Amino acid sequence: MEITTILVFLSCLISLIFLATVAWALIQINKQLSPIGGTPESFLAKLRLGLRAIDKQTSHLGEILKKINPNLEKIEGGLEQLAKNLKSK
Repeated sequence: MEITTILVFLSCLISLIFLATVAWALIQINKQLSPIGGTPESFLAKLRLGLRAIDKQTSHLGEILKKINPNLEKIEGGLEQLAKNLKSK
């Protein structure tokens, strides 16, 4: 065999060993993470469900706050004056 053929063969073999090692590592990582978030009873799954519920319940606030903020900015100066008046009494 030529040297080029041997180098190609070795490169392919090393690539396969590398891919097998990465696959093995991912399987090991998956085994470690499965108890944390893999089942519906796990802590991470419950946390994810709670966060999704909060997201749905507060999703309408963005539109409402866009309407409320300009009104709050209008009364901001008045509140400072009110606080000064209350301190002086």
